[in-house]
Amino acid sequence: MTLLVQKFGGTSVGSIDRIEAVADRVMKTYQQGHQIVVVLSAMAGETNRLLGLAKQIDEIPTPRELDVLLSAGEQVSIALLAMALNRRGIKAQSLTADQVTIRTDNVFNNASITEVETKRLTALLEQGDVVVVAGFQGRDSDNNITTLGRGGSDTTAVAIASALNATECQIFTDVDGVYSTDPRLVPDARRLNVIHFEHMRTMASKGAKVLQLQSVEYALQHSVPLRVLSSFDEGEGTLVNFDIASTPSIVGIAILGNQALLEVELSKDELQRQLSIFGVEVWSVTAKADSTQIVASNDDLARLRLVLDEKMRHIGDVSTLSMIGNDVLEYADEIRIFLSEAGIIVHHKQQQTDCLSFLIDKDNHKLAVDIIHKRFVVEQQSLDNLPLLAIY
Repeated sequence: MTLLVQKFGGTSVGSIDRIEAVADRVMKTYQQGHQIVVVLSAMAGETNRLLGLAKQIDEIPTPRELDVLLSAGEQVSIALLAMALNRRGIKAQSLTADQVTIRTDNVFNNASITEVETKRLTALLEQGDVVVVAGFQGRDSDNNITTLGRGGSDTTAVAIASALNATECQIFTDVDGVYSTDPRLVPDARRLNVIHFEHMRTMASKGAKVLQLQSVEYALQHSVPLRVLSSFDEGEGTLVNFDIASTPSIVGIAILGNQALLEVELSKDELQRQLSIFGVEVWSVTAKADSTQIVASNDDLARLRLVLDEKMRHIGDVSTLSMIGNDVLEYADEIRIFLSEAGIIVHHKQQQTDCLSFLIDKDNHKLAVDIIHKRFVVEQQSLDNLPLLAIY
């Protein structure tokens, strides 16, 4: 008997009709003879609603209390799905992370899973139940509620799949797999059948939203096969594994938005010292003796203002365009030329072994993706006649 862990995101359970559709899909899999653990996110928009309530009280909410609040969203969706399955004659029980016993470290708002106990899960599966588990949440060593950060339900699913030695961890989302770039931005984006874990990890770290970075790293570390599938359409989706065969020079393009370019009147060393105290991560662009330009997430601006007071100046809203592949560094000058000819200013360039990133104005990122995808993915694939391996 095959054991599957299936994770459904907020869009997949965003309404009663969609929860009913998920119940039909889970029932179909169950009737094929599989054991199933289902991991759910909160209903679409619920986490943002709860966060908005918190910020009406305090612009920078107490991290512990914020986790208590945000963890409530998943409890609603798991109960509703369990009800829908039971009404269909499929025995199902919903469990919070605490009822499963999912342990995390002590980092509020962005915790990491340290242990998943399997005793209760295994007992329910052996008696033929579908187990519906709340994603995104856990308990630390002091028994505080913690949350895993945005997209954390993916990590919950991967951690459970690893603990139970599941055959596959299936991530259901609003796209039918992994694409060469964001198909909502570029109509020519193409779905792939297989992608290597290392490329998936790099893409996730550079803004690809199809899988959350922590979940990819956890799956990579514990050798958990991942499959990305559509919640709304049938299909084989995209398998994430260790097959490196036929990887093209240019793997794909990712965009990381929601960022600000800032200038801070502090030396780089002093700035890093202050930021480390508050746990804020930034990308340092340029550094002078008495000032540093940084790129930070807009979500961190309130905390940055609190830390840096009047020393911080907002330069502009920016996005990071990243190309991933084994040979991408060879194309740095050519990409700059293409972007320049389109009137797109590159504020800064950053590179690593398999990734080349360009910092550009936020308003230009759609045009930049169109240009680079057409020239270096679509046309390159036609020249090389190789299978496309890429994501957004």
